Parts: sequence; C-alpha cells; structure tokens
Amino acid sequence: MHRRLLLGAAALLAGCSVLPDRPYIETLRFPLDPQRPPGGAGQRPRRVLLVRMMRAAPGLEWRGLRSIRRDGTEAVDFYAEWVAPPAEAAEDALRRWLAASLRFVAVVAPGTRARTDLVLEAELTSLVADLRTNEARAGLSVVLLREGALASDVLLQRAITGRAPLAGDQPAQMAAAMVAALAAALAELEAALAPYA
Repeated sequence: MHRRLLLGAAALLAGCSVLPDRPYIETLRFPLDPQRPPGGAGQRPRRVLLVRMMRAAPGLEWRGLRSIRRDGTEAVDFYAEWVAPPAEAAEDALRRWLAASLRFVAVVAPGTRARTDLVLEAELTSLVADLRTNEARAGLSVVLLREGALASDVLLQRAITGRAPLAGDQPAQMAAAMVAALAAALAELEAALAPYA
C-alpha cells in the first residue's frame, strides 16, 4: 500500500515542472585570434623579448562579449562569448604577433630558461563593441623594461587603443570587429617596439 502511494506520487510529480518552459539557447563562441599580415621586419633581430602574463582590467575577466548600447548602457552577452578569457587570448595573440614580426630573436613566455634582453608587461584595458559610434575598440596598457642584474630600466610606457568599424549589432559582427580592433592595437604596439628591437 505504502509503495503504491509512492509510485502514484512520483507519477503525479513527473507531470509537473517548477521550471518555466523556455527554449534552449545555444551559446556562441568566438576565437580572439587576430592574424598578423605576412611579412617580417626585414632586419637582423638581436634581442630576446619576454612577454609576461597579461592582466585584465576589471570586468574583462569574463568571456561574454561586451557592448555599449545606443542608450549608453553597457551589456555583457552570456550567450555569445570568447573561447578563452579575453586577457589570456590577447596575451597569446600578442606573443604570436610579435614572433611573426621577426623583430626579435625569440619571443618567450615566463618560465623560460633563455636569457632575455627585454621584458614586456601588458594589461588589456578594453575590448568592446560600441553601438553608438559603430566601432569596436581594444585597449592595451604596456610597459617595456630592460632588466639588469640589480634594477630594471623603463624604456617605454604607452596606452594603445585599436579601432575597427562595426558592421552591425549581431554577435558575429561584434566579435569580428573586436578582433580587428585588437589587430590594430597589436600593429601599433609592434611599431612602438621597433626602435628597441
């Protein structure tokens, strides 16, 4: 008798749902991987560059695509996101971009046993699609150091902002524009580093 009551209650509960009936929304994921145009610096590289781990400004540790709506409010899309946290992906892109530039003998990561001549510290300060101005922006704050035995000399400190046109407000369009904006920022950074290579 007790078992029949439990089975009957389970059958009744199976037809009920406390969750609202919402359609499934697939999460879109985009790679943050700007590609450097082919062609090297055309000079003989002399220095080894260490690129330290890139920091993320507050709010940029999340993967969701960030946008500024036409009314000026900021939005983070949780159904459209980067494949990796933006600062991690931008750091990898930065290292690959500078290695492809052929301006350095090597571009290495922390933990290397190579003797390094220069050290680059960077922070991702912005990565956003601005619907008010129809442009995407990617911001970097960088410091280039020459490390000596007893002290480090600051060779360069700069805030860089790359911009790219925004074709529309769809996630794929916003992601493509932000990748292009990061590519513009990396190209400007490469030019700034050229005198120290």
